[in-house]
Amino acid sequence: MNRLASIPSEQDLEIGNNLFSDFGPEVPVAIAGAGSWGTALASVLASNGHTVRLWARDADLISRLCSDAENRQYLPGIPLPASILPTSSLPQALDGARVVVFAVPCGAVRETARLAAEFAAPHTLIISAAKGLEEHTALRMSQVLEEVMPGCTPRVAALSGPNLAVEMARRAPTASVAASTNPAAARAVQQLFVSDPSPAFRVYTGSDVVGVELGGAIKNSIAIGAGILEGMGYGDNSRAAFMTRGLAEAIRLGAAQGAQVSTFLGLSGVGDLIATGGSRLSRNYRVGFALGQGRTLPEVLEELGQVAEGVPTTRVLCDLAARCGVEIPLCAALHAILFEHKSIPEVIQQLMQRPPRDEHDF
Repeated sequence: MNRLASIPSEQDLEIGNNLFSDFGPEVPVAIAGAGSWGTALASVLASNGHTVRLWARDADLISRLCSDAENRQYLPGIPLPASILPTSSLPQALDGARVVVFAVPCGAVRETARLAAEFAAPHTLIISAAKGLEEHTALRMSQVLEEVMPGCTPRVAALSGPNLAVEMARRAPTASVAASTNPAAARAVQQLFVSDPSPAFRVYTGSDVVGVELGGAIKNSIAIGAGILEGMGYGDNSRAAFMTRGLAEAIRLGAAQGAQVSTFLGLSGVGDLIATGGSRLSRNYRVGFALGQGRTLPEVLEELGQVAEGVPTTRVLCDLAARCGVEIPLCAALHAILFEHKSIPEVIQQLMQRPPRDEHDF
């Protein structure tokens, strides 16, 4: 199977254009995933006048959302608008929805999509908001959706960018990119998030789904490394160098997968990397920071209580790079720290002793 970008036929594009020709305000939306990211998206969409059914498998969590009118577990201090309707019933969430947003952890996307395929209407716009790669297959999330929901390609858009959930929910000015092989689907996502008179979430459109999804995945791993360096007390020089060379690795791997280099210089590439590689709001950065201070990975993840996508993604990235014949030494170094129990100082020394090379030798 070709793992590169899916190219829709002219018939697919025509179908997509017809589906979203009347995409206006007050659209019913279903969001699968009531963690911090799914809740933040629900808050933004509800503020824009849309009715949002927010689904989670955990019935206790849903009960607390209903009683507290707040997601105290994942996004405390942010009131839920009345137009957000929490539910633990996926059929109920999908009933009548014109948009389905997948905001569950990457490891849960396939199963959630399999369940959703039975109840989602065939005309729904599908937004992939999960950032990572599937373990064992190394598939991007849009590819997983396309496998589980055949024929959905012209209706799928990937949403990614420097979008820390807490800041989004607080309505801090934020930007993202919606990428789809069908321009009409990307524009529909853009229109969905349009707010008047005081927008706080600006969405750009794009067509490079591969680049947008890989950028969103790789930055999680690089953010762990940036956190490690900060936790060890190395400071801004080290962190900036690591993030910049990490971006070079993203470009190398992305180009091998058919992505456009320019995408990694945009919101879903360097933009997302800046946000997650230096913020205590980033789960991946916090994991790295704790590792840099001498904590073990199991205890850090247990204390975090949420999924840090960069951990499993690092393993997948190394496997994918090996298949493509692409060199990604920083991700390999992270793999050695996370999964091979190598000491951090030893790994850093090995990186610094690598043979000299030209900066632009991608």
